[in-house]
Amino acid sequence: MKYFSGFCLCNEKEIFKEFLEEKEFVVAGFSYGAQKALDFALNSKKRVDKLQLFSPAFFDYNQKIVDLNLKAFKKDKNLYIKNFLTKAGIDNLLMNSFEDFYICECNEKDLYKLFTFDWKKIKEIKDIKIEVFLGEFDKIIALKKAYEFFRNYADVYLIKKANHFLRS
Repeated sequence: MKYFSGFCLCNEKEIFKEFLEEKEFVVAGFSYGAQKALDFALNSKKRVDKLQLFSPAFFDYNQKIVDLNLKAFKKDKNLYIKNFLTKAGIDNLLMNSFEDFYICECNEKDLYKLFTFDWKKIKEIKDIKIEVFLGEFDKIIALKKAYEFFRNYADVYLIKKANHFLRS
């Protein structure tokens, strides 16, 4: 299995263990990592049988909103990440341990790619089973639009009462 982490994250694969298929020809990713997983499946010479996308980073932002996010990230990267984690569902009690174990290096270029990714290239996927997992209460992505989009290309699972990390 090949797994791709979310924006500014690492080691979070374990959070999704109940959904992950730990098989040789499976590619998976969370949020920003779902974008990387799709690109890997499209461009890899290696065999891929299944693509698992956990809370794929699907946004409906205009350039002004993207620019505001980039500006906030530049101004205070740590605060930006902390705000993201709070909005994604990590409560204050878990924040310090979460930051210590799961936060990794990221930059403005990654953030720009996150917001401007072209999901339409999923149409190019052939002979790969795609599964998309969405949280019913995800406050990060454009949930309704993501659901409407992905249901055309994948088996979509809406996890009841779950946040961006697919947790209640």
